[in-house]
Order: sequence, then structure tokens, then C-alpha cells
Amino acid sequence: MAKRILLAAPRGYCAGVDRAVITVEKALELYGAPVYVRKEIVHNKHVVSTLEARGAIFVNETDEVPEGKTVVFSAHGVSPAVHEQAASRSLKTIDATCPLVTKVHNEAKRFASEDAEILLIGHHGHEEVEGTAGEAVGKVKIVDGLDGARTVQPTPGKKLVWLSQTTLSVDETLETVKILKERFPEISDPPSDDICYATQNRQEAIKEIAPQSDLVIVVGSQNSSNSVRLAEVALEYGAKVSHLVDFAQEIQEHWLNGVETIGLTSGASVPEILVKDVLAFLSERGFNDVQTITAKEETLLFSLPPELRKDLKAAGK
Repeated sequence: MAKRILLAAPRGYCAGVDRAVITVEKALELYGAPVYVRKEIVHNKHVVSTLEARGAIFVNETDEVPEGKTVVFSAHGVSPAVHEQAASRSLKTIDATCPLVTKVHNEAKRFASEDAEILLIGHHGHEEVEGTAGEAVGKVKIVDGLDGARTVQPTPGKKLVWLSQTTLSVDETLETVKILKERFPEISDPPSDDICYATQNRQEAIKEIAPQSDLVIVVGSQNSSNSVRLAEVALEYGAKVSHLVDFAQEIQEHWLNGVETIGLTSGASVPEILVKDVLAFLSERGFNDVQTITAKEETLLFSLPPELRKDLKAAGK
């Protein structure tokens, strides 16, 4: 039996995650430990524990940060209220919000200024959704999945527009928008699709691999929206089984029984070392034929937050 791995490309770190992680690393180098980070910088256990070992302290809210200290805002973005809380405590803030999330924030502000009601497609309680909704307090209704689209009740007489969380399933978001447009034909589209390029590309790669796979393994954390979506998309597109794991040692031997082809990918907040660990684990079990399936080349890079760039320059770094 020929055992092979179909390795998705692109996979792993996107430009926004790379920028956020480097932001915390550079802040630790420049200011020294501790550097405080509000929420997980990105949704990945390994990344968070590695940064903690270097002196990052993760907190839930800015009031846990001692006055006058440095705090980094995560890639998922924060609401204006969080910026105000930080200012009230004289905190030095470094905003590592992904520029693609900032784009959605700016759309929310603009539509709110036009007195539109925003139907925000996304998951209740997700940090990105909370941050975006905070830009237009009282003018956002969250639409969580297809059921949300079928049941949301906008304010009568309001101009309607939809926006979305950047890390959703592309297919489900299109289906959600379709339902909203059937119910509310007058609803306006955002100026451009909000789903992030990296989310789309990783989903396209797994769509190609899934129909050929007896098993799909997605490396990523349970609280990573885009990683969870990858495991779901794999099943939707024909994988017999899919599992989401943080680390290679979570793979269970019985998953491999009778399996000839494994599809392997990783979420946008996952460092490549974790994928290499999975490849090594599978190689020891006879999966040595690794074929890379490339859906799209990615070249996008984001510059570091301006407040950090300024301090690095002043320090001659």
C-alpha cells in the first residue's frame, strides 16, 4: 500500500499573524520583559506559550496591566473603548491589529456615520467581531451562521449593509449573504469582500486535496476560527475524516488504520515547525511520499506597527 501525504500550499502563517508575532518579539527585545498582550496575540497555543517563555504576559483586559506599562493589542483588533481604557491608565500601546481587520473596522465606522445598520456576519464572542462591533455601537446586529441569517430582524426603515469577520468559511459566508439578500433585497455590499486572502487561499488548497484524502489533518488550535473552518471544509469537499490537532503527539494511531492518503494543512496562525513535527510523526509510520499541492502563491507582507517602527529606529535597530 503506497502511503502518501498531500501537503497544502499555502498553509500556516499569513502576513497579519507574522506581523503580530514579530511585533511582540521586537517589543520584548526593545523594551525588555515583561511586555503585556491583551488577549492571545494570535489563536495558537504554541505561539502563546513560546512568547510567555520569553517574557510576554497575556491578559484579558487592559485593567490587568500596571499603569504606564506597554501593552500590545492582538491581531484580531480592539474596539475604541479598549483604546480609551488604555489611555486612561497611561499605557503605551502597540496596535498589532491585522491591516485587513482594520479595513473592516474602517468600513464599520463609515457605514455607521451614514446611519446605516450593519449586519455583521461572524461568531458571537469572537474577539474580531467584538472589536468591529465596537466601532459602531448600537448600529450592529451579529449574524452567526445560516440560522442567524434566517432569523435576524433588522430595525425597520434603516439602510442595511453587511460586513463579515475575516476568517470565516468562504462558502458559508456566500450562502449567508445569499439568504440575507433574499430576505432584504435592498442590503448593500461592502466595497470589497471582507474574507481575508489567506483564509480563502488555505480553503482553496484544502478543497483540492480533500477529495483524494482518506484523512485530513489540520494543525491549529480549537479557538482558531480559520483552523476550525479548514477541518470543516475538508469534510464538505470529500475527505473521509478530518481532525484538528495542536501538536503531532495528539494524532491517534488508530486514525491511520487503512489510510493511504493523508491531506495535511495548517491554520493561518500556525508556525511551520508544528507541521514539520507532524510530517516527522507520519514519516515514522510509513508516510514518506510527500506531494505539495499549491493553490496559490502568497507574497504579501505587512510592515510593523508605526509606533514600534518609530521606537526601533530611535534605538538604531
